[in-house]
Amino acid sequence: MQDLHPEELAGWLREPAPREDDRAPMLLDVREPWEYALCAVPGSVHVPMREIPARLGEFDPARPVVCICHHGVRSRQVAMFLEHRGFGAVFNLAGGIDAWARRVDPAMTLY
Repeated sequence: MQDLHPEELAGWLREPAPREDDRAPMLLDVREPWEYALCAVPGSVHVPMREIPARLGEFDPARPVVCICHHGVRSRQVAMFLEHRGFGAVFNLAGGIDAWARRVDPAMTLY
């Protein structure tokens, strides 16, 4: 598991559309529903942290996963969980959605 800074993720997402054999990252937002309703990185998949173990089969372990929460603590735990279950390329959004809003998308709601 690696930390990925908001600017690095923004750059990754700005890259040209990947070829079919490339793997665009899955943006896995593990916050609570009320948090996700306030703001989210476009294209993210919302699965609250408590639901991850039951929904693990929905995720492709070969696809890069960027875990996102409010400040990067819950997402770090989920990233470690995924890594221990065989997921290859797992990243934690350092500073979470708060850092994303402050450093990449200043129009995003802060909470």
